[in-house]
Amino acid sequence: MTTLESIDLDQARQYFGYTRRRVVDATTGLSDAQWRFKPAPDCWSIAENLEHMVIVQERILGPVLEQLAQAPAPPVDRDCRQVDAIVLDKIPDRSIKAKAPDFLEPTGLWTLPAALDRLFRNYEHLTEFVESTPDLREHILDSPPLRVVTNGAFDTMDGYQWALAAAAHNERHVRQILELKADPNYPA
Repeated sequence: MTTLESIDLDQARQYFGYTRRRVVDATTGLSDAQWRFKPAPDCWSIAENLEHMVIVQERILGPVLEQLAQAPAPPVDRDCRQVDAIVLDKIPDRSIKAKAPDFLEPTGLWTLPAALDRLFRNYEHLTEFVESTPDLREHILDSPPLRVVTNGAFDTMDGYQWALAAAAHNERHVRQILELKADPNYPA
């Protein structure tokens, strides 16, 4: 059995903490007008971004991670460190555009406290999962997000990479929130 190395656990804990702080920093002190601001009808508000982040986390924490135990082993020659680096570098990259599937679309009806509460509980579950599941490197699943950000060069992630991807996805949307806040029409 291949267990996660302490460097992996440290990286996950640090990255989860970093992206969680970024969410807090980006959403602290928002007025209702700022929370719901949309520069265009086809853009997501901060409220919708945060709700989407929670939906994706729960999708990874639920069905994806449940499928891991039955998922196939990775090829022997798979460079997991290379894929880790791609997840951390490319998933947050806003220059790579992707449309969320319908089942991940937000409603925009959540409150900031409710969204943050769910997001932070999900971070706790994600950390517990990484810390208590030593064989995350032993199984791979198809990864449409990885396929998108690598133009098809990579298409599977192991369990550890799925956990990192949840936090990297949050960082992607923190960057989107910061873009909203930089809009000249963003409410003061």
